[in-house]
Amino acid sequence: MNIKQFFGINSREALKQVRLELGEDAIILSNRTVEGGNKITALKEEDLDAIVDNAAMVEASYRSHTEGFGNDNPSAIISVINKKIEGFHSNQAQPFAPTMTYPETPAPQIHVTQPAPISSQPAMPDSLMQASMLDASMKMTEILHEMRSMRDVFESQLTTIAWGNVQQQYPTKTQLLNILLSAGFSAALARMLSEKLPANLDEPKALAWVKSILSKNLDSISNESGMLDQGGIFALIGPTGVGKTTTTAKLAARYVMKHGTESLGLITTDAYRIGGHEQLRIYGKILGVMVHAVKDEADLKIALNELKGKRTILIDTVGVSQRDTMVTEQIAMLSNTSAPIKKLLCLNATSTGETLTDVIRAYKGKGLDGAIITKLDEAVTIGGVLDVIVRGKLKLYYLANGQRVPEDIHPANKTYLIQKALKIGVDGRSLQFKNEELPFIMGNTKQTVNNLSTEISRG
Repeated sequence: MNIKQFFGINSREALKQVRLELGEDAIILSNRTVEGGNKITALKEEDLDAIVDNAAMVEASYRSHTEGFGNDNPSAIISVINKKIEGFHSNQAQPFAPTMTYPETPAPQIHVTQPAPISSQPAMPDSLMQASMLDASMKMTEILHEMRSMRDVFESQLTTIAWGNVQQQYPTKTQLLNILLSAGFSAALARMLSEKLPANLDEPKALAWVKSILSKNLDSISNESGMLDQGGIFALIGPTGVGKTTTTAKLAARYVMKHGTESLGLITTDAYRIGGHEQLRIYGKILGVMVHAVKDEADLKIALNELKGKRTILIDTVGVSQRDTMVTEQIAMLSNTSAPIKKLLCLNATSTGETLTDVIRAYKGKGLDGAIITKLDEAVTIGGVLDVIVRGKLKLYYLANGQRVPEDIHPANKTYLIQKALKIGVDGRSLQFKNEELPFIMGNTKQTVNNLSTEISRG
């Protein structure tokens, strides 16, 4: 097998070299932008056919030694290929060794010669020797990097082949995978659940099993006593427009309906938007609760000291982008008080899983105490927000599903949420993937699945 790399000042120049060397039917394994141009890894079509044939034999051998796909990890195929690739380092005669081609910067040739007598060898200056060793080290690092890149390409292709075989042999797993993806769950979590699905389950039993696993891993408060009855200081944080002020007003109204106004304190840190603090002040007047406006850490400490006799204090924070440096300042302000403040992150149910993951990463700071899902009524799918809460190991407090105060907020009911999420996937009210598309979706989730497997508890 002859895998080659080509370098050009741009993609068109590199592709031209590929066609000249390997022909019009060459298979492109990777096309990456590097310093000075583009680097393409490619091989002939017949060489790829040989890889596919070899993968099919490996897969057949794997199936013959396992009782069911649900009890083992299909990436065992990849481990076999990894061993073949790693063997390259110890067996120079192995035909898998790729040929490196750099038209503008040719790879160095290493010649082994008989050493000259010691007396006739000129002494190499220390500085020259160090430079030579550094140059050799850099070249070796580059070679290893290219080898890992090629291995990743093969892993992705072989995983795609393996999932194509799974679709034919285990239709329930395929159906479950499509339901989870359509519900908005990430490809990594959907793949892990479908892989771990016990064998010989029909679709209703498979869905029941998935619900039990998700329920086991979705932490939520059982009732409002964990927040409103026990009391404490709670700060609602999150990006702009997620609904923090309205949610604060809803919680305040629920508290007043249950415990009255005397033991409730309200604070707003939103001094940046024009009239930002006025919205909460209006709600406070309606409820009969005074709202304290603060602009920095010193003001916050003063306000907390004035409200120290209150059982429950709710803090509405200013909304900023998760990539704004003000997020760090905000978390620091809430963390440097003498009284502990519980930080509840508001997550917009309409946002994508990637955006929500970025939000959690930014606001996690010195730790999050829980989450509130907002705009639930506007979301087409809710698997994405449940996915990031499970992976972020956050406790879910409340669900907000409208603008009415205080009607449109409820204590988190994970059974209802999971049922709603999967029902969307089953009913097909969202994007549906074709069966032939699933292997390509699964082909790039290996490392994420490995990480998830250590985090998700199974019943």
